[in-house]
Amino acid sequence: MTHFSRLLCALGLALFAFSATAQQGPPPVTVANPVVKTIVEDDEFVGRFGARAEVQMRARVSGYLQEVHFTDGSLVEQGQLLFSIDRRQFDTALRQAQSQIDVARATFDFAEEQLERAEQLIQNGNIPQSVVDERREAFLSAQGELEQTRAALELAELDVEYSQIRAPMAGRIDQSLVDPGNLVTANDTVLTTIVSSDPIYFYFDIDERYFLAYARDARARGVSLQEGGGGLEVKVTLSDRQIPPQTGVLDFSENRLDEQTGTMRIRAVLDNPDELLTPGLFGRVNVPGSLPYEGILVPDSAIVADQNRRLVRTVDDEGNVSSLPVRPGPRIDGYRVIREGLDGSEVIVVEGIVRAREGAVVAPEMTELPPVSEN
Repeated sequence: MTHFSRLLCALGLALFAFSATAQQGPPPVTVANPVVKTIVEDDEFVGRFGARAEVQMRARVSGYLQEVHFTDGSLVEQGQLLFSIDRRQFDTALRQAQSQIDVARATFDFAEEQLERAEQLIQNGNIPQSVVDERREAFLSAQGELEQTRAALELAELDVEYSQIRAPMAGRIDQSLVDPGNLVTANDTVLTTIVSSDPIYFYFDIDERYFLAYARDARARGVSLQEGGGGLEVKVTLSDRQIPPQTGVLDFSENRLDEQTGTMRIRAVLDNPDELLTPGLFGRVNVPGSLPYEGILVPDSAIVADQNRRLVRTVDDEGNVSSLPVRPGPRIDGYRVIREGLDGSEVIVVEGIVRAREGAVVAPEMTELPPVSEN
């Protein structure tokens, strides 16, 4: 093949490629306007669930444990009988206290009669004043003795009552730590533990930057962060993704930052009627991190990375592609919040972004993004 023939062949192939490209036209892409709506940004923290109330059960009297009246790990009601201590010694002490009251009351009644008789006789001058004084002293002494025996009776009745150990609150009880027959020491021996189950607390820590932002937003709402920011709603996600996020409200924050860690502990309270949540579980809490504002949302697929920048591709009326740098924020309703770079009027590439290089010409196909993405 001569040089001229090869030249003609190459020219023909170029014309064919140009014709094929001309017939194919600009590559198609899907474009849309960003979603613009009122949003509240969320911040995420890791925390742990804790019981709203927890009680270590101890006896108020010493004695030998007689019986355990509950099943380990069961739910108990307030006032339910849990343990019995051998009460025979307390019943004996109660009878002694009752008998002492009878003696003291008899002594008191006699001293009162003697004093009244003496006060009548002294009016006629039949007895000296010293006798009246002696009888008044005896009366006051008997009165004091009667009060002492009444107090002793009350203590004896309390000891009998305390020999029956009852639940101070409703909740989930732990196992019994003492078996019947063992000696229980008053205010010392731990018998078991009860934790409340509904509602339940969730604790998490925030740093100084978040504290200042949350406190500012709380003041803008006319409330205090220390009192829960006005019952700000939060959502807690568990490690098991099959369990839907649990909803609660903030109800408390500490009154100062920890000097060593620079953090402040925040508390949320959640309803837990089915006891799905257990003290000690870890979770991730999403807290509203801003006041409501008009946000601009785009799909994650519309954002491309260029070294340390994030860009979106825009298309004009002629199909020309250009790039705009943006500052992404958190995900909300399946979209990515754009904090800077867009005003919501742009036409951006949402599908086929690999074909929409900067400076290229594309064939845009307009679509409308739903308010909430399913992705």
